[in-house]
Amino acid sequence: MPTHTFRLNGEQITVQAEDDVRLLWVLRDLLGVTGPKYGCGIGVCQACTSHVNGKAVNICSVPVSQVGPDDEVVTIEGLPATVGRDLHPMQEAWLERDVAQCGYCQPRQIMSAVAKVRQVRSEGRDITDADLDELRNICRCGTYARIRDAIRSGARNM
Repeated sequence: MPTHTFRLNGEQITVQAEDDVRLLWVLRDLLGVTGPKYGCGIGVCQACTSHVNGKAVNICSVPVSQVGPDDEVVTIEGLPATVGRDLHPMQEAWLERDVAQCGYCQPRQIMSAVAKVRQVRSEGRDITDADLDELRNICRCGTYARIRDAIRSGARNM
């Protein structure tokens, strides 16, 4: 069976899996990393959103063979370490704004928000309502106003 090596949440790992196994299943089933959720398996619902080399990626659509030794995969579990704290500022904002209800979509919401804030900052600007509209986060519980408020708050503290 082929082996695949990449960085996961700051640690170099090697795993055995067929080349076409999706990264989501490698993380969840082989490595026990359950923050990225399974929703649709085709990259539409985005419940699996994680960061690959700093960009938000729907890892249910990425074969493990596309991730190499120099690639860094960060899931919600590893997000705090990217800022050297117990919680990332976006996670703190989520708690302060009491965003989560059922919690299923929260890892996706937070990971996409962090990636969006990083993107707009690299463009030399602050996050706008139009940027928030682009996120297209789906929340069954309907906490959209709190999500948007938390993203703005988290962005100020990033």
